[in-house]
Amino acid sequence: MDFFPSRGGLLDGPPPIFIFFFVLILVIIAGTFLYMITSSLSVWSANNASARLTVPCRVVAKRTQVSGGSGDSSAFTKYFATFEFEDGRRVELPLKGPQYGLLVEGDFGELTYQGTRFIDFVRMRKEEHS
Repeated sequence: MDFFPSRGGLLDGPPPIFIFFFVLILVIIAGTFLYMITSSLSVWSANNASARLTVPCRVVAKRTQVSGGSGDSSAFTKYFATFEFEDGRRVELPLKGPQYGLLVEGDFGELTYQGTRFIDFVRMRKEEHS
């Protein structure tokens, strides 16, 4: 005795529009992850290919970027500092929290960096760079 007889045809399985949107969403998610991985590897590779430089500079600005933190989610903070070289050029580099906390706007010292990667900042006294 068959309570649910098979009808065959268009009414079997999910509607084609559902399948289309399901596949489209999967492709968008996979594409986003692939893009994020590719761009991260590209930046990492470019930084590794760059020369490691140590140059005198001054800390001209610090900033943070906070994301998340609504409802029950926790907030995530990114830290940045802008350094100005003696020739007037500036570069903004991402930092970790402890590195960010040790910098003060107006500090003069030697910045060591590689591409967009902050490595170290050694503060110098005013007498040392005058």
